[in-house]
Amino acid sequence: MKLMGSGIRLSKHLVALAVLCIGSVSLAACAKDEPPAFPEGSWQQRMGKIRAAVRGDEADPAFAATWSGYRSHLQAVTGLPVETFEASDYNGVIQAVASGQVDFALLGAGGYANVDTQVGSKALPFLLVRQAEGNTGYYSALAVRTASPFRILADLKGKTIAYIDFNSTSGYIYPRHELIKQGIDPERFFAKSIMAGGGTQALLAMMNGRVDAAMITVSAGTPETGFATGNHVSLARRGLINLDEMRIIWTAGPMPNSPYVMRTDRPQAFADVLRGALAMLPYEKPDVWASMGQAPGNDFHPVSRADYADIMAIRAEDISQRRSGSGE
Repeated sequence: MKLMGSGIRLSKHLVALAVLCIGSVSLAACAKDEPPAFPEGSWQQRMGKIRAAVRGDEADPAFAATWSGYRSHLQAVTGLPVETFEASDYNGVIQAVASGQVDFALLGAGGYANVDTQVGSKALPFLLVRQAEGNTGYYSALAVRTASPFRILADLKGKTIAYIDFNSTSGYIYPRHELIKQGIDPERFFAKSIMAGGGTQALLAMMNGRVDAAMITVSAGTPETGFATGNHVSLARRGLINLDEMRIIWTAGPMPNSPYVMRTDRPQAFADVLRGALAMLPYEKPDVWASMGQAPGNDFHPVSRADYADIMAIRAEDISQRRSGSGE
């Protein structure tokens, strides 16, 4: 599965667009704690603030750093306060976007597919993060404990597995689709499955012996070269696991990176500014970009609904199978 075209790296021309669109902001007011003055009828006055939905994870310090970076950057560019609404699970973010409670959000591909079935073109993807190597996709990975006897997928027949979430692309929807393509019915192959609620929780459930295997998310690499980022790397950096105590025995992918999704019933000027403000971040504020956990060379890449057509079809197929009782 590939995203359409290699595209052009978003850079300076969008910086100019963002600056032009917000030229009416009172810089003196923005430099202080006083509310900025906006022209009557401007998009800033009409919106009053920018609202983003995020899936919160108080246990992961990278979460706080990432969204603190976005808040400070967008507030500086637009002069508007930025509020982030934290949801405890994937569905909370999905419903916040679908109901229009927020203006934009970072969603998994499967989460966006869910939103699309609810509101269609009222919410559309517009950017994703591209790695320095040019990759715009990531992988599902099946992890087991190094001390276990499991070395290939077939070894897990009749064993237990932790998925991430029903709405997780890499942690449920996509790998199950790939298993079925290989002639494996996940419902009969595994003796038991649980929904851990997140990649961190799934991996810890496996490492703690609650299940035999965990479906996790990995990126910045390939099955042949290994992966530089993922749930396992994040936990290792926090000292919660040792990488030599686990191994990956199966992967599926790549699938398109998680999209930033925007409500389209907002002012067009806001859409232009948001797109430009995010695109300029890696170039104009590399220190902030790095503090958000992004590697040097990572940037944003434009996407559209068409880039997620395959994921939409896979999700629809999975739901159909589960309803009919042939899949889950």
